[in-house]
Amino acid sequence: MKSSKSQYLNLIQELARVDFKIKYQGSLIGYLWTLVKPLALFGVLYVIFTKFIRIGSTLPHYPIYLLLGVVLWSYFAEATVSGMRSIVDRQEVIRKVAFPRVTLLIASSISAFITLILNLLAVIIFATLSHTHFGDRIVLFIPVLLELFILTIGASAILATLYTKYRDIGHIWEVGLQLLFYASAIIFPLSLVSLRYQRLLALNPITQVAQDARSTFIDNSHAVTAHSLLHGPILIIPYVLPVIICVGGLWLFNRSAKRFAEEV
Repeated sequence: MKSSKSQYLNLIQELARVDFKIKYQGSLIGYLWTLVKPLALFGVLYVIFTKFIRIGSTLPHYPIYLLLGVVLWSYFAEATVSGMRSIVDRQEVIRKVAFPRVTLLIASSISAFITLILNLLAVIIFATLSHTHFGDRIVLFIPVLLELFILTIGASAILATLYTKYRDIGHIWEVGLQLLFYASAIIFPLSLVSLRYQRLLALNPITQVAQDARSTFIDNSHAVTAHSLLHGPILIIPYVLPVIICVGGLWLFNRSAKRFAEEV
């Protein structure tokens, strides 16, 4: 049993390494693309929301607030898209070799998570250079990342299962990501929204993760968190949803895995 688990862990590690390497193979700047893409998006959004619309001009540490949100979102978007395609992209291997299909899903998420860690290092450097003080509760940033990873695994499992049967899921998820991006308080301070809609948005696990991450990462953060908005039993919804999505997604994935070779 221990030997089998060790083999599966080694397989996941190797698949994640290969995924990460292939992603930037043949490009001129290689791994630097892991930093260029979120930084480019951050730069455009920062100019728009501080120079033109001026949403972030009144929020302390808005550059770090925005950059951190963009980096976390980029991980979720990249990991769910690659996870969704993880089975179909390796259909030849699936048809020829017997191994737990879930390893492909986990490996793609870990590969994207490596990119997230590199991007977070860039956020830390940027925050240090801009004299941003880190929060006293920054140790709680780690559980927030774990929650995001769990949510991503679950969403990827559901998408991958559906994508093997219905390729339209790829286009639907592309639209869904656009809608989620603007419904997750990634680019705007949640405090600018009326209290009624703040509570509604706080039920979204991605919003909750982004706001909690900002609250623990930045000292004296003005980020409004789900904990400060929601009270009573409803408070557990955004924290429990990632677990429900992960457990339900993996159950659906493993239940359908034996048919993947026929469906892809």
